[in-house]
Amino acid sequence: MITFLSFAMIIVFMYLIMSKKLSALNALILVPVVFALLGGFTNLGPMMLKGIESVASTGIMLVFAILYFGVLIDAGMFDPLVNKVVQLVKGDPVKITIGTAALSLLVGLDGDGTITYMIVVTALLPIYKRLGMNPLILACLPALSMGIMNILPWGGPTARVLSVLKLDTSELLVPIIPAMIAGVLWIFAVALFLGKRERSRLGITKDHSLAIQELAISTADHQQDQSLKRPKLFWFNLLFTFFLVAALLTNLLPIPVLFMLGFSIILVANYPRLEDQKERLQAHAGNILTVVPLVFAAGIFTGILEGTKMVDAMAGALVSIIPDFMGPQLPLITSITSMPFTFIMANDPYYFGIIPILAKTASQFGIEPIEIGMASLLGQPLHLLSPLVGSVYVLIGLAGIEFRDHIRFTAKYAVGTALVMTIAGILSGALSIF
Repeated sequence: MITFLSFAMIIVFMYLIMSKKLSALNALILVPVVFALLGGFTNLGPMMLKGIESVASTGIMLVFAILYFGVLIDAGMFDPLVNKVVQLVKGDPVKITIGTAALSLLVGLDGDGTITYMIVVTALLPIYKRLGMNPLILACLPALSMGIMNILPWGGPTARVLSVLKLDTSELLVPIIPAMIAGVLWIFAVALFLGKRERSRLGITKDHSLAIQELAISTADHQQDQSLKRPKLFWFNLLFTFFLVAALLTNLLPIPVLFMLGFSIILVANYPRLEDQKERLQAHAGNILTVVPLVFAAGIFTGILEGTKMVDAMAGALVSIIPDFMGPQLPLITSITSMPFTFIMANDPYYFGIIPILAKTASQFGIEPIEIGMASLLGQPLHLLSPLVGSVYVLIGLAGIEFRDHIRFTAKYAVGTALVMTIAGILSGALSIF
C-alpha cells in the first residue's frame, strides 16, 4: 500500500507541476500531505517540522546570499565585468553560451550549486537580456555543469558514498575522471549547439557601445537609478567578495553565518544611511520570496517522504525488480537508475538507504562495492534538476523562468550528460558490464 501511494504521489506531483495545475510551491506542500493522509498517517506535524529543520540553514543562507549579491549588483560591482564580457563575445551567441559553460564549470569547482548559480546568472543575465537570448539556456548550462562538479569529493554525493561504502577518496574518484572529462566535453557540445541555434535566430549584435546602466540587473525593464552605484568602492567590494569566497571554501564559519556577516558589512559600507539600507532590503524582498518559500516547501515534501517511510518503500520495490540474470550488469543498472532515484528523492536516503543494498547485492556476483559507488554518482546531472534540490529554485528565480519550463528544456541534456559519462565509464574500464 505504501509503495503504491509513494509512486502515485510522485506521478501526481510531477503531473500537477508539468501541466501547470499547481505551482511548485503548492504542490510541494499539498501533495505529500494528501497522500500521507490517504495512507493513514495522521501525525504529520513532527515529520513536516523535521523536514523544515533540515533545510533551515539553506533557507537562511539563501536569504542573506540573495541580499549580499543584490547589494553588490546595486552598487555596480559586476558592471565592469559584464561590459568586458560583452566586448569579448562581440555579440555572438555562440561565444556567450560557451563562455557560460566555461564560467559555470570554473565557479562550480567549489561544489556549491547555490553560489555557482548566483555568480554565473548574476554576471551573465544582463547580456542574455540585452541580446534577447533565451534565459532557459542560462539556467541549463550551469545546471549541467553542476551535475558534474557535484561529483567532486566536497560536493556532497561523493562524501556520502565514501562514508557508506568505507572507501578512499582517490580510489573512488580517480577511475571516473575520464567519465567526468567526457561529461565536460558534452556540456561544451551542448553549449555550441544551443549557441548556434540562437545565432541563427538572432544573428550577431555588432553594436558594443553599451552603457553600464543598460546592462545592470534590475527588477524593472527601465534604466536603473545611477545614484545607487558605488564605483569608488569597487575594489573594496571585489576584494571582500574574494575573501568571503575563500572563507566559504575553507569552512572558516558555517555558510549561513558567513553570508549574514558579509551582507551586514557590505550593506553598511555601501549604504551607511539607514533609509538607503531599508530601501535595499525592500528592493530585494521579491527575489527572496520567489526562492526561499520553495526551499521550505521542499523540506515539508522530504520530511513526509522520509517520515512515512515512502522513500524506503520505493527503494525496496525498485531494487527487488532486478532479476538475478542481470546481476553482472549491476554497475550499469545502478548508473541508469541513479537518474530517476536521485530525482525523486534526496541524496541522503539514496546513498545511505539504497546504495548499501545494491553494493551488497553486487558482491554476490563478484562485483566490488567501489563500482556501485562510482556508478551511483553518474546520475547527478538529473538530480540537480530535482524539485527536492534547494539550489534549483535559486537558479530559476534568478533567471526569471518557471520550474516546469526549466525541466522541459534541460532534462534531455541532463540525461545526455549522464549517459555520456556512463558510456565513458564503461569504455575506460571504471564500470564493468560482464
